[in-house]
Amino acid sequence: IQVPLEDTIASFKAVVDGEYDHLPEGAFYMVGGIEDVKAKAEKMAADAA
Repeated sequence: IQVPLEDTIASFKAVVDGEYDHLPEGAFYMVGGIEDVKAKAEKMAADAA
């Protein structure tokens, strides 16, 4: 999966600034862009419910 450089930089800044601290660490594993991370976090939450 390739993520455009601009998206990578913006997402990295958001992660460093703590904007995604509410998402589980596992949601960041083996995904593409931040939208994929958010979707995986939602799926993880639904599976846990």
